[in-house]
Amino acid sequence: MATVDLSSNGEIATLTLNNPGKLNAIDLAMWQQLADHFARLAVDPGVRCIVIRGAGHEAFAAGGDLEEFVTARATLEQALHYHGKVASALNAIADCPHPTVALIEGACIGGGLEIAGVCDLRICNESARFGAPINKLGFSMYPGEMEGLLKLAGAAVIKEILLEGRILSAREAYEKGLVTRVVPDVQVEDEAYATARRICNGAPLVAGWHKQWIRRLLDGAPLSDAEKAASFAFLDTEDYCEGLAAFLEKRKPVFKAC
Repeated sequence: MATVDLSSNGEIATLTLNNPGKLNAIDLAMWQQLADHFARLAVDPGVRCIVIRGAGHEAFAAGGDLEEFVTARATLEQALHYHGKVASALNAIADCPHPTVALIEGACIGGGLEIAGVCDLRICNESARFGAPINKLGFSMYPGEMEGLLKLAGAAVIKEILLEGRILSAREAYEKGLVTRVVPDVQVEDEAYATARRICNGAPLVAGWHKQWIRRLLDGAPLSDAEKAASFAFLDTEDYCEGLAAFLEKRKPVFKAC
């Protein structure tokens, strides 16, 4: 049975894409589970970072479950419903106030690439491979799914991926801005969770604000005076006082997200 499994270790939550025998291909139920998990995690004050990974070591996710396409998106009405669910899940990941890290091993294709693309950071192993060769299947990428990849890597890279349908190596994906870091295969899990722990060591409110302001600045519109003032909301937080005090006292800060 295909599932998205949730586990937690302290402040780090892990969502595992799990579709045995299909390289973790994502079916409609898994997309809905992703959206549901993120709806709950987004408002959980005990969570400071979310790691998304695939079950096993062969694939992050090898795209959508194509067998399901025959019955679940055979008509226009079905396709709009299906891909609306996919886009909703991707938006839930992109809009999550907690930082997200994609731990990528092996195949990261199609829908898997879309999920990784809306995470904040992407740590992959040297054996990872990336692409969306759907031109060979006769269908196009839904605009609501393409948006995250377009923001991440730009039009030239996305055109190359979609028009050629070529699978990229980890090194080439890094050079094109699709991934944050490439590490040896045996180190990828350790590095992804070390990344999550570094995030957790920072002030959680600040992490959320940084995500918020990056998203806002990408809009391109000038900041209003009210927004400029709002960017200093940290002045009224206990975490700001704690961070300064810890620095001056040469100790590790203890942040409480308040």
